[in-house]
Amino acid sequence: MNSDIPCEDRWYEDFSIGESFTLGSVQMNAEEMIDFSTQFDPQRFHIDAEAAVDTIYGSLIASGWHTGSLMMRLLTDGFLGDSSQGAAGISEITWPSPVRPGDTLTLRVEVLSKRVSHSRPDIGLIEISNEMINQDGDVAMRTVPTMIIARREVAI
Repeated sequence: MNSDIPCEDRWYEDFSIGESFTLGSVQMNAEEMIDFSTQFDPQRFHIDAEAAVDTIYGSLIASGWHTGSLMMRLLTDGFLGDSSQGAAGISEITWPSPVRPGDTLTLRVEVLSKRVSHSRPDIGLIEISNEMINQDGDVAMRTVPTMIIARREVAI
């Protein structure tokens, strides 16, 4: 393992299957939740605290896409560096627990698998699990993307 190398300074070779990282936290603010949802996901339980009371959630909740945007920000700030070449896709996206105003969400990333590209030996593919976990330990969002990471050492 290369735990002494910060994630954002790592190349494909520096990641190990099974490694996990805690990459930062955000606190959810009702005004920001409503602002985001008003523009991108204007469902009543995201934009109107009074109307949200009469839904299955019982109170205002964040849009899952807002949670995903915050997750991406934490991932960009703490995990993705110059070796990142984007993502090849995402095999899972779930929102197991609603996110409420005042929640603190922390990003946990785990390396699930990795392989060198057959067609592009200068890159590797790393499947990771991203979990936004609230202050009670509940997973609020989980994604499983396949990241494209440049290789430092290319065997040609």
